[in-house]
Amino acid sequence: MPVYDTIIVGMGAAGCTAASVLCRAGKNVLALEAQNRVGGRVNTVPFGNGVVELGAEWIHGERPSRVYDLAIANNVSILPQDISFQAFRSDGSVADADLINELINYGLEMVDNPPPNPEPLGKFLTRKITEYIQEKHPALLNDTDFVSQFMEFMDLIIDNYESSNNWNEVTTHSKFEDLEGNLHLSWHKNGYKTFFEILLNTYNNGPGFPTLDLKFEKVVTKITYPQDPHDDVTVSCKDGTVYRARNVIVTVSLGVLKERYTTMFCPPLPENKAAIIDTISIGVVDKIVFLFPHSWWPKNSSTFHAFVWRDTEKELIPKEDIWLTKILGVSLPMGSENTMTVWTSGRMAKVVETLPDEVVKRKCMELIRRFMGKNTTIPEPTDMLRTNWYSNPYTRGSYTFDNLQTPLHPHARATLAEPLVDSSGAPRVLFAGEATDNTHFSTVHGASDSGHREASRLLPKGKL
Repeated sequence: MPVYDTIIVGMGAAGCTAASVLCRAGKNVLALEAQNRVGGRVNTVPFGNGVVELGAEWIHGERPSRVYDLAIANNVSILPQDISFQAFRSDGSVADADLINELINYGLEMVDNPPPNPEPLGKFLTRKITEYIQEKHPALLNDTDFVSQFMEFMDLIIDNYESSNNWNEVTTHSKFEDLEGNLHLSWHKNGYKTFFEILLNTYNNGPGFPTLDLKFEKVVTKITYPQDPHDDVTVSCKDGTVYRARNVIVTVSLGVLKERYTTMFCPPLPENKAAIIDTISIGVVDKIVFLFPHSWWPKNSSTFHAFVWRDTEKELIPKEDIWLTKILGVSLPMGSENTMTVWTSGRMAKVVETLPDEVVKRKCMELIRRFMGKNTTIPEPTDMLRTNWYSNPYTRGSYTFDNLQTPLHPHARATLAEPLVDSSGAPRVLFAGEATDNTHFSTVHGASDSGHREASRLLPKGKL
């Protein structure tokens, strides 16, 4: 069995970026991917007359972003997508879009202006939005139904941004930072898969990297790392194969680490790193994508169609269907015509993952017709795709967020990112992935940056 310079576990954005950096520096790299594709929590699939994104949807910002930069450097067109909200009520009426967007934008603005002391984000936003309504739209306070319904809707918006179960799980003192530029840029017909083709040198029929050995359906079960500088790291797989290298970069999701860190590493992880894996939160955002025989929604509609329940109607929903009330709404993918994406998150997304296709399809269509079908005949979909980011054993979630423990552990992500070293101080097990990025976690650019960071750690200065 050959000894590689580096083994990379997981070929999502972090793993593929690390492989790209190391291969360009002439290193021999073995990449072990548990699934049958690269991309990790990015998954572009053919659908209808184009492609849809079952994982990450957008490039979130332009500067500084290696994702955006690589697209531009390779002449890949990127299109901004308008995701302003058109809100529908559960009786089929259309809500005041200007008012809804004004309140949403104010709420999101307040996320970036936290109070002096940490508190649950939902509690803070409820207070600030109520004060704003009192100042700008005092008559609205008499409509207590609208105010409570809007707060529940705003909770769902935060949950879809954060992947939280509810907005009071998220701290006001998150370290997350937006990039400059447009925050919702679409790969449209090109698909997010293009980013991985560029990284791995296969875009436009590129030859790939001769020093990259990429193996699929390889589930890593044990990583044994030495203290003796002369010994190799060994990586054991579920199928019985064992590989050796000078070092290994682990890029699996936090969800996978939570489930397996006690058995995956030998010797066991240091207590401080294990404690941080238990402390940081990863949540779920899932999609249900429908293909229709034709587009039945308004033309030139790039808006996000949001669903706002009336309290009296929500109370009539059977208990087994309560997940329907936690669907934020629907968006229109830019990569394929006549398609519509239904968004769900948190605990209810986990529930949806357990339901049969037929139930999900029928109930979602009932929901869409209830909110959007008052003056429109909505046809039956001809196809459906759905995600299972939580039940997928190789992801166990969508992305991480800063929970209420974050202010008590300000260096948590840096601790997660610290390499395990041998007696000479050389890094032998390195950690990358969105969860290890202090300010850009939950994004593809954050994951990619982390892969670049760890690959660079293994190269002499000036080799980058």
